[in-house]
Amino acid sequence: MALTDSSPIVTARIGHEDSHTLERYLATKGYEGLRKALTMTPEQVCAEVNDASLLGRGGAGFPAGRKWSMLAKDRERYLVVNGDESEPATFKDHLLVERDPHQIVEGTIIAAYANQVSQAFIYLRGEFALGLERVQTALNDAYRLGALGADIFGSGFSLDVVLHPGAGAYICGEETALLESLEGKRGFPRIKPPYFPAAIGLYGKPTIVNNVETVSNLPWIVLNGGKAFAALGEGSSTGTRLFALSGHVRRPGAYELEMAKTTFHDLIYAPVLGDGIRHDRKLKAFIPGGVSAPWFGPDELDMPLSQDEVGKAGSMLGSGSVVVMDELDCVVRAAWRITRFFWRESCGQCTPCREGSGWLEKIMARIERGLGREEDLDLLLDACDNIAPGLSWPPQQTTICVLGPSIPSSIASAIRMFRDEFLVHVKEGACPFG
Repeated sequence: MALTDSSPIVTARIGHEDSHTLERYLATKGYEGLRKALTMTPEQVCAEVNDASLLGRGGAGFPAGRKWSMLAKDRERYLVVNGDESEPATFKDHLLVERDPHQIVEGTIIAAYANQVSQAFIYLRGEFALGLERVQTALNDAYRLGALGADIFGSGFSLDVVLHPGAGAYICGEETALLESLEGKRGFPRIKPPYFPAAIGLYGKPTIVNNVETVSNLPWIVLNGGKAFAALGEGSSTGTRLFALSGHVRRPGAYELEMAKTTFHDLIYAPVLGDGIRHDRKLKAFIPGGVSAPWFGPDELDMPLSQDEVGKAGSMLGSGSVVVMDELDCVVRAAWRITRFFWRESCGQCTPCREGSGWLEKIMARIERGLGREEDLDLLLDACDNIAPGLSWPPQQTTICVLGPSIPSSIASAIRMFRDEFLVHVKEGACPFG
């Protein structure tokens, strides 16, 4: 499958050194999508997003238009933009936050207008120091331009946007934990139902929570039409999407590709993208959608970058992070480090996640250090099965949010694909890769 010649949407202007400035944004059709949206009714804007079949880019892949349609319209409501990108090897939103903050601001205003929201929040990861500075500058510029505040561009629509930095908790990327954090509480996920944000969200009011990349697509969709967006990609995987490619490739980075028309092989091996495995080594495995996703092997390289295709194969595109491991990578160490991250980031609210993640980390650490036992492999799978019964994907829920049931993915994948490598650690008391 060849790379397509589709033009970039959310990264169209990042080639300019001053892409983060208002001057560059206005020179490249900035805020024209908002001006057009304000000449339409909110219902017409929502219809364009529905026509686009825009899937949320935060991980779950829920259609943005359908999420908007669930919002109660007869009372005060809020919009929250989720920029708390905290998963290891995921950095696509970070790029947009630093390089094109005005696009995020414009997309936020369009989403607020479509849902008739008068108060919005942009929640960014606290460690994004430069990103926070640039988004705040973009908000200040938008107020001065008349794109924010009272009577935006003379339309009669008014909106205020508050930038809120997170405190570094991975769990606050989960939408209900994010809302708790915004309210000044500890970031504990809420039980759904009844706390579906569209029904009971921020301050108990109906709330839309959209990802940074999701809202960044809105100016283009409004300007060019939802059908033009839907013409890109295939099936439910429409438009383009940013993929954060990392690991043992020659050219790691964030790449915007047309969905479903390109493959993992394209992303990893195309000279203009990943350019293949470093030192001409062989591919051992790759993670297709963030470290909470089940792993794939070389046989899945020709799979299209499609939400449906990847889901049918037992994994997900998730956060858009693709992590590549070569033939000299230790899968035991990789799975242990992923497990250690989730153990440390568990909020501790649910027993399977709080206790189970700790036990899994201890067993994995024991094997990695050469002190494991052969029966530890079955013990690991048994503990994983207690956290996510059946070890299928998507996982069965045993906790309030999906963090807990996602923890077994890397361990189960590594054991199923590379059981012999675990046995070498056990029998030889050391990692064969040093």
